[in-house]
Amino acid sequence: MTRIKICGITRVEDLRTAVEYGADALGLVFYEASPRNVTIPHAAHLAQATPPFVNLVGLFVNPGVAEVHAVLRHVPLATLQFHGEETPEFCAQFNMPYLKAIRVKAGVDLLQCASVFSSAQGLLLDAHVEGIQGGTGATFDWTLIPKQMPMPIILSGGLDAKNVAEAIKLVKPYAVDVSSGVEAIKGIKDVAKIAAFINEVKHCDLQLSR
Repeated sequence: MTRIKICGITRVEDLRTAVEYGADALGLVFYEASPRNVTIPHAAHLAQATPPFVNLVGLFVNPGVAEVHAVLRHVPLATLQFHGEETPEFCAQFNMPYLKAIRVKAGVDLLQCASVFSSAQGLLLDAHVEGIQGGTGATFDWTLIPKQMPMPIILSGGLDAKNVAEAIKLVKPYAVDVSSGVEAIKGIKDVAKIAAFINEVKHCDLQLSR
């Protein structure tokens, strides 16, 4: 079963919609340059609205240690997600499960990345767009992903209801991660797009299990 993460949640109503349709995890962005950035008080409010057994993931880009600890003091995150140039030592120092985002392009050795970040729960694979650290809405060449990765892969980058089934069939990721592909405008989700995306994932899983 392919897990589903809806990232860039900024509103309680979007959070509830994602959960209602079957999202396994919700992403909160702690990066001021992002249009989906949330403050610590607002993130804490969103966390209070999150029901049991739904994971909250905190996304950071080259944060300071104090910044991460400040979030963790107020927001009950289940997983950290690092999107910058963080080292394995930096990511692991918080004694929490973490994902390391890798911006994929030709020449990036994903097997080496998995070895370097062996302490991660998984690698989140996103499109490489110069100067942008994620949330680009761009896809990448999925054939660049080795067939036998030694850790779970979370596939991201330009996914939507139209291409997610194709992506799952080709990559067979542990999870898929979507943000802009289910938005009305940046930071505001679209109910119909969330429903269509999650239904496509579940339908594809059903087909593959037969």
